[in-house]
Amino acid sequence: MDYQLLLAILIGIIVLLVLILRFKLQAFIALLIAAILVGVIAGMPPLAIIESVKSGMGSTLGFVAVVVGLGAMFGAILEHSGGAEALASYLLKKFGSSQTSTALTLTGFFVAIPVFFDVGFIILVPLIYSLQRKTGKSLLLYGIPLLAGLAVTHAFIPPTPGPVAVADILSADLGWVIVLGFIAGLPAALISGPLFGRYIAKRIHVNAPELIEANDRTEDFPGVGTVLLIIGVPIVLIVLNTILNSPIFANLDLIILETVLWDGIDLKSWIGLIGHPFVALIIANLVAWYVLGVRRKTDRSKLLDITTRSLGPAGIIILLTGAGGAFKQTLIDTGSGDMIAGLLGQSGMSLFLFAFILAALVRILQGSATVAMITAAGIVAALLNEISEIDKALLVIAIAAGASILSHVNDSGFWLVSKYLGLNEKQTFRSWTVMTTLLSLTGLAMVGLISLFV
Repeated sequence: MDYQLLLAILIGIIVLLVLILRFKLQAFIALLIAAILVGVIAGMPPLAIIESVKSGMGSTLGFVAVVVGLGAMFGAILEHSGGAEALASYLLKKFGSSQTSTALTLTGFFVAIPVFFDVGFIILVPLIYSLQRKTGKSLLLYGIPLLAGLAVTHAFIPPTPGPVAVADILSADLGWVIVLGFIAGLPAALISGPLFGRYIAKRIHVNAPELIEANDRTEDFPGVGTVLLIIGVPIVLIVLNTILNSPIFANLDLIILETVLWDGIDLKSWIGLIGHPFVALIIANLVAWYVLGVRRKTDRSKLLDITTRSLGPAGIIILLTGAGGAFKQTLIDTGSGDMIAGLLGQSGMSLFLFAFILAALVRILQGSATVAMITAAGIVAALLNEISEIDKALLVIAIAAGASILSHVNDSGFWLVSKYLGLNEKQTFRSWTVMTTLLSLTGLAMVGLISLFV
């Protein structure tokens, strides 16, 4: 065993956590410092360390910056149009009062595909306030299912930033991540949402606040069919591309179809272009811009302002992800990844379980699920040799599950939930923290179950 490499990894991770936790340094700078430090301790030449950081940063941002930026603008238009509220109202009407919790979970599940977790929660909070006032039951009966749906999609399903970043670092196919994210995420959302929500609502009664802050979004919501179609555009295109260009269809004879369309056309290549996340999200943005904006008489300057402001939060995530890529590349170039892979092989521990535990430890120590996902992905990426695309996608889900566990006082989501649901710290631990842990463990269990059959 190369103890110098092991020492480099341990010191790098410790310094990373100390800088974030003790000194409150921005995670972007902390990750870069940790990457450089690992290279120095491992004995890399000074200029090679810089090249490693540049290489890791550049290769990661080439994909993530485009996807996160396009996703942020897409979600901003959907949010402003009232599309999320329209979808929520439709599901509640469709399911009826007896299945309200399930409807809220599905609402959160679908709304969080294009909209960030905190934004989705804040714009749907008035809905659960209204439900609580009508029924007199605990606000947690409605809040926990909604939060579960939002949290699962935010962590498991692209184009949300976390899974996009991890998929890129691990070179996993986004289409498979979406498909397996749905399969693993739905049970996790239903168990941690409606089931746990009914349980905890009987033990903690919370009323909705008397006043709700007004917002400037229109009350003339778009049709739910329109909303679902627009949300589905990028997902269908990306998944279609994945399926048609997978090894299963490698020998598919498309000559007849290609001849009918255009003599000599390479149909799969064109599907690959349209179904690439870049083009799929560009198409989704253009459709949303016109259908939810221009056609609904929203001023074009207002649309420009909405989409421009959405890029502010996206920029932070983009830089953070790039720094995670730099950390990953340093681990690879020092040979640290090969050493950890050897230790992992000797221990007999599953790569899925190792990734889950690693992400969970970082999450518990420093709070941010995104930082936990990117840090774990950077380390795990250095261990990968030849594994299937499906296993890579499952690895993304395992990391996402680990990074979702045990949200507590060092996580901004903990305080967001506490504030909007009117909970004290103890009640937030008993409800929100337990919910995130159930979600995490169920996600890991689904990864293990799926891996047995694929």
